[in-house]
Amino acid sequence: MKQRSAPSAGSASGGTTSFARTAAVLSLFVMGLGQWFNRQYVKGLLFFLVYIVGLLYTFVVLPRNIRGLITLGDKAAGFGKNAQGLTVLLPGDHSIFLMIYGLIALITFLIFLFVWFLNVRDAHRNGKLRDAGKPVPNFGQSIRGMQEKSFPYLLLTLPGLGVLFFTILPIVFMILIAFTNYSAPNHIPQKNLVDWVGFSTFSNLLVYSQWAYTFWNVLAWTIIWAIVATVTCYFGGIFVAMLIQQKGIRFKGMWRTIFIIPYAIPQFISLLIMKNLFNSQLGPINQYFRLLGLEGLPWLIHPFWAKVTIVAVNMWIGVPVSMVLVLGILTAIPKDLYEAAEVDGASAFQKFRNITMPYVLFATAPLLIMQFAGNINNFNVIYLLTKGDPKTGEYAFAGTTDLLVTWLYKLTLDNQIYNVASAVGILIFIFIASFSILNFRRTRSFKEEDILQ
Repeated sequence: MKQRSAPSAGSASGGTTSFARTAAVLSLFVMGLGQWFNRQYVKGLLFFLVYIVGLLYTFVVLPRNIRGLITLGDKAAGFGKNAQGLTVLLPGDHSIFLMIYGLIALITFLIFLFVWFLNVRDAHRNGKLRDAGKPVPNFGQSIRGMQEKSFPYLLLTLPGLGVLFFTILPIVFMILIAFTNYSAPNHIPQKNLVDWVGFSTFSNLLVYSQWAYTFWNVLAWTIIWAIVATVTCYFGGIFVAMLIQQKGIRFKGMWRTIFIIPYAIPQFISLLIMKNLFNSQLGPINQYFRLLGLEGLPWLIHPFWAKVTIVAVNMWIGVPVSMVLVLGILTAIPKDLYEAAEVDGASAFQKFRNITMPYVLFATAPLLIMQFAGNINNFNVIYLLTKGDPKTGEYAFAGTTDLLVTWLYKLTLDNQIYNVASAVGILIFIFIASFSILNFRRTRSFKEEDILQ
């Protein structure tokens, strides 16, 4: 008769092996104990040192910084008497520093918990090797194994920490600012403390106040601007590209070069030159009008004409980009399609609608969405041409041509209204992210469908 083999440790435990379970439980309570149990003494010592440092940080540094994050300080700076009876400036809590220290403490604590998890997983994995009767790798073998199997993760560790502290941390900090009263003149540290105010900043910004009136009007102009700027540049580029590609047009290379020059010149130089050209008093354009006996127009000082001027200048800068992209697409469209359409008696408009435009849209739909999102945050064109002016007393720290992004700039650098600026930044992100994600997923190029289906 065949003898039945003895059950392994894994089968005896009903799934989770005894060594693996024991090592994981030990490491769960004290980092490094599981490694010592698995006879990995150097690795266990390293984990144990991390454990000691982490505990000291958790019980000494973390509570103080978390308390500062919650309270944002208890004592503001002020004048008082020193031991000699002289009036001196006494330092106080800096609410913003306390918020930053609290966020750093939280992120560091989360990193410590993640290392703890890695410690438990490592102990469990090596315990399973012991249950299977396999040797547990020593420290040198573990290092070589990490180099072979986890080398990409090791390379990404430092950039990942950089992203965590220099990208995610500032974003979270900006979000938290929106829930405080951090603004001039009454809540600027170190003279004054900053307090948590919940959603009151958002309610003031969205409902029944001068902030709300300013926000909704600036938002309306921002959307109108983004739509008009995107449509004019996009279809203007298509129009110019199709004109250049027409049969019989000579010197195509020269025309491409001429139309790309506005894009090749640094944008801030072009915009500053345009600002001088459209100057209502001394600008050359109005000077020529006056030589012809016509009154010049208030290009940049009247709300309506300022917006018209901005759109026109943006077309001059933006059309070449669309033109270059569309020229490349037009050369890739099979000529057989146009020949077949001509045989069927299709008009020029029908060929454009049924052949040219579907190809162009398929290739440029994601770019069109990106241009719309970029125009919402088109800081350069607005600020370098008009700085958001002309001013109006109906708006709070905004002009009639301000976009949300230029208004946000004025709120922060010019007026120190940081909480409102942060709330505006959050709303801009929500709007752009929602619009972009929704429309990207609806494009045919995203779905990878054939253009002729």
